[in-house]
Amino acid sequence: MRRIALLCIIAILTSCTGLAQKKESKKTKKVYEVTKTDVEWKKILTSMEYYVLREAGTERSFSSPLNKNYEKGTYVCTACKTPLYKSEHKFDSGTGWPSFDRAISNSVELDVDYKIGYARTELKCNTCGGHLGHSFDDGPRKTTGKRHCINGVALKFVPEK
Repeated sequence: MRRIALLCIIAILTSCTGLAQKKESKKTKKVYEVTKTDVEWKKILTSMEYYVLREAGTERSFSSPLNKNYEKGTYVCTACKTPLYKSEHKFDSGTGWPSFDRAISNSVELDVDYKIGYARTELKCNTCGGHLGHSFDDGPRKTTGKRHCINGVALKFVPEK
């Protein structure tokens, strides 16, 4: 009886290890068009920009002047200048962060973030991989229903000419 129990335990442990190794081998890290070392990023970004874009940090709500900016233009990635959002898709969500109901096509990557204990949709620049913010399903119902909640320091505003 002890031998059977021991064999069952060994079989379970072996099968669990095998599955874990298979999952890890399928996960590959994306290579972005703009890639720099941490030292290079720190040379071109402020400490807050680096914290948000490269360490997936969050700026304090209501701290960005872009939160209440409603001029016509385009919002680009602070790190690599890729156009990410158009001003016509910006809305006041009341959250204290610049919010958009959609991104420019193929400019923003959706990823899964478990940093606070449950799954959230993380938004990253598709060119450099910089963390922008998160996507939620409480945006304007008349458009996409999405709210891209973006850290203002992750964006630079380029006014329409």
